[in-house]
Amino acid sequence: MSTFKFLIILFSIVLLLSVQACSRTEDKQQQPVFKQVPQIQEIKPERPAKIKLKRDSKEGYSWEISGDDVEEIIKADKKLRKDLKSE
Repeated sequence: MSTFKFLIILFSIVLLLSVQACSRTEDKQQQPVFKQVPQIQEIKPERPAKIKLKRDSKEGYSWEISGDDVEEIIKADKKLRKDLKSE
């Protein structure tokens, strides 16, 4: 019976020590690894120019171009004019 009590006391001491070891916190707090960069938050994704190409009964083409970037719209218009005139 005394061996049984000794084992119970030994088990409880080991259990208390392991719980205490797991619950310890360090005084130094770690700095976060990732920081927010304000420049990244201000970037908006670029949307491509939307082109609606129409063909009329006289074998001619017309189109509507819409988008946010004016330079992209002008470039798409020039490319369409060049490609469709060569046909």
